[in-house]
Amino acid sequence: MKKRNIITVAGVLGSGKSTAAKNVARALGYPHYSAGDFMRDMAKERGITLAELNVLAENDEAVDKEIDRRQKEFMDSHDNFVIDSRLGWWLAPDSFKVFLALDLDTAAERVLADKANNPNRLSEDKPVATSEEVKASLSSRAASERARYMKYYDIADHQNPSNFDLVIDTKVNGIEQVAEMIVAGYKAWQA
Repeated sequence: MKKRNIITVAGVLGSGKSTAAKNVARALGYPHYSAGDFMRDMAKERGITLAELNVLAENDEAVDKEIDRRQKEFMDSHDNFVIDSRLGWWLAPDSFKVFLALDLDTAAERVLADKANNPNRLSEDKPVATSEEVKASLSSRAASERARYMKYYDIADHQNPSNFDLVIDTKVNGIEQVAEMIVAGYKAWQA
């Protein structure tokens, strides 16, 4: 398969996909894009929260298909970019595919801290106050995505490490180290 100059970064919720992707893009001089931005834009267009859009997507496959169509169309017509997207590896199989792993407890702590500081996160879900509430929300969202990806695309496990060229545990690797590992992996993959 031909290799394209695209890095797709997927991972569990709270694993640092967006931050890692932005840092990698900056290091390579590539633009950064995010599937989350496509989703937030669609939610805003509809006047609903991201959580409400996820619920809507459970019953209306047109939501996922439209987001994925927008991503696929973009990926098919551009090169030299980094995108954080749960299905980026599938939408652009000729990309360098990265997965960021993280345990649920650490993910919940990170998401809770991020919700307090990131304006993009404030409208995603109902306000949560505890790590346990965030864990329940993350688990519910992940289950929803898994079910939809299976139903719509016949993808049994979108987080299966065999789908990716590089898997990194972000609990034991700091964000700078993660970005360095991705850049090094990408350069080796290109060779």
